[in-house]
Amino acid sequence: MSMHMPLALLPAAAFGLLIGSFLNVVAHRLPARQSLSMPASHCPSCETPIKPYDNIPVLSWLLLRGRCRSCSEPIAVRYPLVEAGTALLFAAVVAVHHADTAALVMGLVLVAFLVPIALIDLDHRIIPNRLTLPAAIVGIGLGIALDPGGQVGRLIAGAAAGGLLALPALLRPTKMGLGDAKLVAVMGLYLGSAVVPALFIAFVLGTVVGIGIIMRVGMSQGRKTAVPFGPFLALGAVIAVLVGNEIMSAYLGTF
Repeated sequence: MSMHMPLALLPAAAFGLLIGSFLNVVAHRLPARQSLSMPASHCPSCETPIKPYDNIPVLSWLLLRGRCRSCSEPIAVRYPLVEAGTALLFAAVVAVHHADTAALVMGLVLVAFLVPIALIDLDHRIIPNRLTLPAAIVGIGLGIALDPGGQVGRLIAGAAAGGLLALPALLRPTKMGLGDAKLVAVMGLYLGSAVVPALFIAFVLGTVVGIGIIMRVGMSQGRKTAVPFGPFLALGAVIAVLVGNEIMSAYLGTF
C-alpha cells in the first residue's frame, strides 16, 4: 500500500457512510413499496422529521445516545452499524482495487446492492426483483463500458451460476427460492469466474450456521427453522470482490 493510500481511504469511507445511510432507507421502505425519497427521514415512533444535524451517519446516533431527540424512543443500533459497515466495505474495495478502475467501480456498485438485499432477506425472507433487476442491468452496462473484453465471461458466469441455483429452487421451492438464483446470476455478472469461490463460501457458511442451529434446538426443530440464504450469498460475494480472483488463481495453480 502506498503512502497516499490511507488518505484515499478517507473519502471512500465518508462516501460509504452516506451511501450506507441511504441503504438503510432502501432496506426499510422498498419491501413496503414506499417512496425512497418522500417523506423525508423521520422517527419511526413519533414520525417527527429528522433535522439534518440529527441525520449525520453514525455520529448523530452516538450524540443522541441512540434515541430520538423528540420522543426519546430508542433508534435501532442497526442503522449506525449498516452505515459504518458500508463505509468499511467501500474503503476495503478501494484499498484492494484502486489500480483497476473496472474492478473498483463494479465492486463498489455490487456492494451497494448487496447490503440492502441482505438486510431485506433477513427481515422479510425475500430478495426483491426491484433490486436484482436494476443490479443486473447496471452490471451489464458497467461491464460493457469498463471491461468489454471480459463481458462474455461475466455473462457466462452469471448464466451458469444462476442456472445452478435455479434448478433446485424449481424442484424444491421450499428449500431455496428463485430470488437466491437471481442474486447469484447478478453476482456472476459482476464477479465473473470469482462467483465460484463466492458460492463455495456461502454454502460453507450456511452449512455451519445450519449445523449450529441443529445443535442448539435439535434435529427436528432445526430442520424446520427457515434461514435466509441471501445474507450468506452477499457475504460470499463481498469476500470474492476483495480476494476472489486470488482464490481462483491459487486453486487453478494448485490443480
